[in-house]
Amino acid sequence: MIEELSFGAVVFRKENTKVLYLLLYRKAHQNYMESWDFPRGLIQKDESPEDAAKREIMEETSLKDLKFIKGFKESIKWFYKRDGNLISKRATYFLAESENKEIKISSEHDDFRWCSFEEASNIIKLKNTKEVLIKANEFLTGRLNKYFDS
Repeated sequence: MIEELSFGAVVFRKENTKVLYLLLYRKAHQNYMESWDFPRGLIQKDESPEDAAKREIMEETSLKDLKFIKGFKESIKWFYKRDGNLISKRATYFLAESENKEIKISSEHDDFRWCSFEEASNIIKLKNTKEVLIKANEFLTGRLNKYFDS
């Protein structure tokens, strides 16, 4: 079995008192089913998990102004087949804020959307991705009053 480690973030921005989450859309192709997901990608040799997340987010969205929020880190795991090999994939997500709403997606994705929690919950179809969204939203909601006062 081949193991893959992937890192990314639940990227959000504040618009007045609303929190909007960035989702990237990928049409179904060879190794992927159609999905809305958070930016993420494989870690490279000698790269820290946070550096991998920053690099992948920048490559996939062009966002450079990320502010990582301490205390949030969620991992999900799944299996898939590629070229007859079973792949064990673990994706770990941080929580990162951007003030920039302008996104330039890479060729890896087909669309993007800034969504409220409710909108994101409705368009995310993968159960484990939806669970990461829920945990990120609970984490932020628990800090909202303090967060928006700063």
